[in-house]
Amino acid sequence: MPRFVIQQHAASTLHFDFRLEVDGVLRSWAVPRGPSTDPSEKRLAVEVEDHSLDYVDFEGTIGSGYGAGAVIVWDAGTYRVLGEGVSAGEALDAGHLSFWLDGEKLHGGYTLHRTSDGAKPQWLLIKRRDETADSADPVAERPESVRSGRTIEQLLDD
Repeated sequence: MPRFVIQQHAASTLHFDFRLEVDGVLRSWAVPRGPSTDPSEKRLAVEVEDHSLDYVDFEGTIGSGYGAGAVIVWDAGTYRVLGEGVSAGEALDAGHLSFWLDGEKLHGGYTLHRTSDGAKPQWLLIKRRDETADSADPVAERPESVRSGRTIEQLLDD
């Protein structure tokens, strides 16, 4: 099963990096407000450069330069594409991927839908209406890392 990771990243702005293992890399999006479990909340996801698979477990501090700041692994697990006959890469290239997350915090169906192209394509990350949907705020209710148990604030204080 391909993996996913959601890293909370305190760089120039605090955001979440949503990453899906696709064709040997981590396809990546910056999600300013983090993921939601509420289907009525559509979250902006700005496509960023692919990352190597080595980054799936990264937690710590990035020194100077692009992306400098603290990073925790907010959630991690596996995912599967919903629908038959199309790969995750093909669906993303076409601008629409529906998938099921099996994470430590997030579960259920989600959709990534591209809304604009350009240097930094914009997408929406949307929770699908299924048995795992609810109006709770997982970002506020479960701020800790699934790897270390620390929050981004605790990592910044180190």
